[in-house]
Amino acid sequence: MFTGIIEMTAKVVKIEKENTNYHFTLEVPFGDELAIDQSMAHDGCCLTVVKVDKAKKQYVVTAMDETMLKTNLGTWQVGTEVNVERSMRMDGRFDGHIVQGHVDQTATCTKVVDDNGSWRFYFEYDRENAPSITVPKGSISINGVSLTVVDSEPGMFSVAIIPYTYKVTNFHNFKPGTVVNIEFDVFGKYVQRLLEQYMASQK
Repeated sequence: MFTGIIEMTAKVVKIEKENTNYHFTLEVPFGDELAIDQSMAHDGCCLTVVKVDKAKKQYVVTAMDETMLKTNLGTWQVGTEVNVERSMRMDGRFDGHIVQGHVDQTATCTKVVDDNGSWRFYFEYDRENAPSITVPKGSISINGVSLTVVDSEPGMFSVAIIPYTYKVTNFHNFKPGTVVNIEFDVFGKYVQRLLEQYMASQK
């Protein structure tokens, strides 16, 4: 479980393919604090640490074919900057929203607007295969970042980014065409599923 509050970004330093699996080696300043079997969110995708090189502050995570198909990990290259967050502590403040690290689908950035001190990012996603919808002022996770929806239309939404978030996450790399991971609000997904089941029972 995560909060959507990004700790910092990690950098991809090596990519290896083994059968249908991909092994990603990443480097991050707190790499010497990590342990094997630890869960971490990478651009919002929960992956397990399988190897650690504390001296180099590097670690390895493995993604299976299913993960590669449903997330933006297939766009990663050596040098790619990735948002990372270690799993939440139960004895601390919960500053974001409940993020499971289970990416629902990808979205594509369509427009970036400079709001004179902040930025407005617009995204489009596959409405037909979406497990949920967005609502104004609702929660959304983009590349693991807990954000509030501003504009909301079927298959489209926007978020506003303050300078701090723009600087410490990989949002500063986004441009039209950038593919990101999105995770809809977990409570919204349950409500939508219950509503669908209720409507089906009334037919």
